[in-house]
Amino acid sequence: MIPRSLVERMFSAESIERWNDHPRPLHFTEMAKQAHKFMLAWLIARGEEEHGKRVDWLTLVEGALCEFLHRVVLTDIKPPVFHRMMAQHGQRINAWVARELEGDLAPLARDFYGRFQSYFHHRPEAPQASQEQDILRAAHYLATRWEFGLIRAWGAPLYGIDETGREIDAEIERHRHLHAVDRLLMASAKGDRFGLPAFIDLVGQLRFQKRWTQTPRIPETSVLGHLFFVAALTYFVLGETALPRNVVVGTVLAGLFHDLPEVLTRDIISPIKGAVEGLDDFLKRYEQDVMEEKIYRRMELPAGCVNDLRIFTQNEFQDRMRRDDGSVVPYVPENSEGHWPVLGSVVEACDKFAAFVEASLSIRYGVSTAQLQTAKQRLAEKWSRRTIHGYELRPLYDYFS
Repeated sequence: MIPRSLVERMFSAESIERWNDHPRPLHFTEMAKQAHKFMLAWLIARGEEEHGKRVDWLTLVEGALCEFLHRVVLTDIKPPVFHRMMAQHGQRINAWVARELEGDLAPLARDFYGRFQSYFHHRPEAPQASQEQDILRAAHYLATRWEFGLIRAWGAPLYGIDETGREIDAEIERHRHLHAVDRLLMASAKGDRFGLPAFIDLVGQLRFQKRWTQTPRIPETSVLGHLFFVAALTYFVLGETALPRNVVVGTVLAGLFHDLPEVLTRDIISPIKGAVEGLDDFLKRYEQDVMEEKIYRRMELPAGCVNDLRIFTQNEFQDRMRRDDGSVVPYVPENSEGHWPVLGSVVEACDKFAAFVEASLSIRYGVSTAQLQTAKQRLAEKWSRRTIHGYELRPLYDYFS
């Protein structure tokens, strides 16, 4: 069972502001940072596979979620303080975090709470950390450096700003043994803005795109933060089913990337898409044409990344799987072993429930408009009675009705 407290705990990351002791050009939220980190972890992991390393993708996915929940409990502690705390009191802090999350995680199927506790048995930053933890740590610092690049110009006069930059760069340098990190640093040194640095910039820009632009809300949410919330919901919904791990991995990553084309086209609200017959299909074709031109042809991504992005973003709400030759076919459970199936129907259900939560909590917090009220009602009417791959959505909607 997915508890209401877990949904609300995860969504609270939209209100956790990062760098809140620095002048910032926009609000940096923990939710958006975790999305950026998760996307970069996928990129780095693909780079390792390109060079013959084997990545445990389910461990990577669950590690991203464990580290996210850990951070949500501890909030945005200043990094030097956080690292000193963890070095001296890490085991006790991790035990306290686990106790704080017990009510959220213990009701989940497949003993996710037990795996959460095991994940922090060895700190992710410790020398004995796994390859997947190492990848996530590198992704963390790359996403942090991207944020810092925007902050540096605003905070140039501040005491310690240059030291902060040097500390972040030093941490990234420590992960140069990861092939994608090494390529990124070499490209940055050459001033290359069309390879991996361009992809990191591109996905980071989804922070700037607000959802529900036609109505005020509390909290405001970005497309980037929404993607992580959908991916997390997707994981926990699939965790309540008996679907195999390759289905979980493929579908969670699809949830993480399903709105990526919006960085090139911006978000076009659903009422507009449905107002003109054929417009939605036209926009989908246009999105893929732009993805082909701006990303697939221009950016030198690790092997496998382009095929991943195609299956993650094309027909994003259909159940599908990719064959070894790269072709995408309808999902057939009996023939899905060895592939990365994507259950787009689950991504769509979580995407709509995420919107329902956004509308519901804004109304609860006192910012209510006709658009929010209507959206909440229509989403509940259309989705609350559905069962997706054996998971009944009604309890989730009842939490916020």
